[in-house]
Amino acid sequence: MTSPSSTSRLPKRVIPIVAVGGVAAGRAAEDDSSAVVSLYQSEQKIYARSVSGWFNQWRWAMVWVTQLVFYGLPWLSMNERQAMLFDLGARRFYIFNLVLYPQDLIYLTGLLIISALSLFLFTAVAGRLWCGYACPQTVYTEIFMWVERKIEGDRVARMRLDKSPWGAAKLARKSAKHAAWIAIGLWTGFTFVGYFTPIKELAASVLSFSLGPWELFWVLFYGFATYGNAGWMREQVCKYMCPYARFQSAMFDRDTLIVTYDAARGEGRGSRPRSDKPADYQAKGLGDCIDCGLCVQVCPTGIDIRNGLQYECISCAACIDVCDGVMDKMHYPRGLIRNSTQNGISQKLSRAAMFRRVLRPRVLIYTAVLAAVSLGLLGSLLTRASFKVDVVRDRGVMARMVGQGQIENVYRLQIMNATEHSQQYAIRVNGIDGVRMASDAAVVVDAATSRWVPVRVQAPPNAATAGSHPIEFVITTSADKVTEKSVFLVPR
Repeated sequence: MTSPSSTSRLPKRVIPIVAVGGVAAGRAAEDDSSAVVSLYQSEQKIYARSVSGWFNQWRWAMVWVTQLVFYGLPWLSMNERQAMLFDLGARRFYIFNLVLYPQDLIYLTGLLIISALSLFLFTAVAGRLWCGYACPQTVYTEIFMWVERKIEGDRVARMRLDKSPWGAAKLARKSAKHAAWIAIGLWTGFTFVGYFTPIKELAASVLSFSLGPWELFWVLFYGFATYGNAGWMREQVCKYMCPYARFQSAMFDRDTLIVTYDAARGEGRGSRPRSDKPADYQAKGLGDCIDCGLCVQVCPTGIDIRNGLQYECISCAACIDVCDGVMDKMHYPRGLIRNSTQNGISQKLSRAAMFRRVLRPRVLIYTAVLAAVSLGLLGSLLTRASFKVDVVRDRGVMARMVGQGQIENVYRLQIMNATEHSQQYAIRVNGIDGVRMASDAAVVVDAATSRWVPVRVQAPPNAATAGSHPIEFVITTSADKVTEKSVFLVPR
């Protein structure tokens, strides 16, 4: 057995710090130091500092745009119904003037393909723009952090509040913050369910405390997910749960636009009086970075961008905004931290030269495939018929002899009206000499509904030999025509 004294002398596990870009590795090599990291060390809470600047304004513009669309769209009406509604019970999806059925799943597939290709294209060109500006996790985290700052104060005030003992003031602030977070989460869950259940009916059910079990479950589930992800987990979702952070490197290359730190200009770091001229601090071996640490304090994932490209970076550019502010105060040129490429930094390329490298093979391939799929989907939607037809043989009666020796087959036609008004359909049949409709050839289907229509088809006794013969049903309206194939059975 190992004695306690010998156990205490066991070496600790030493993990050297290595970062992409070489800056941290170089500094670690100079200091010949390593970091001791516990294998079971919990994540430290990140107190992100508020920031203002051009990129921050763009982030908030995207917050407003995305949330106005998300929260407002279910309340829009069109053709006396909700403009955007995915009615799972009726198996119909309403998207403005479009009425889609489960048979139109191909359009959803095309939309998902377009979304994936768009993400690949934007990532290859400009890194994680989606993560930094439009991802729901980023958007709701930004909203929740704004609520937190309004109630608890900025970074220092929040740190001081968390370290202070519990009392009436602390309890009141924490309760108010979480009450606001829960309210936002529940309203988000309510809006999400409103895309599947008519939102006005859903609101009436909430006010009368008569929500159905499934509606209640999804409102609470989605509300809890929003509250937990944006209020508590925040950067942990981006760093550990989101798969995009892990496979983004497959779409990056050295000409991808990313948030970068100009190490050649910034190193070595160090504080200095604001009155120092470039010759003064450069004579001391200092670069433009004054090592204020503000770029780390404003980072929502808590990384130091000066250590090079890291998978945790979501390209929100908060570090650019705060660093530009510091450079202004020091009367240095902006751009110590900026949007650039790895080739742009290492080869000191101009902005025009970097933009010329955008049109490289992978970008052109993504663009071509995306354009082809988008044009194909758009063309299919524009030429889409206003109704759909499914033909099913009546299994109870395969074929039979009727009056005057006529051979009769029975079918069932499902006609799905994808328009917002009732339509009359004319049905005829082709394929065998003398074949005709023996039932009513005119059918009316109400707006945005489907109807099963029994159809009897007859053929002369000598029109065809025994066996199976192809026929086709032609269903027409004043504007569209749909043809569906089937078979006509002639008994022996």
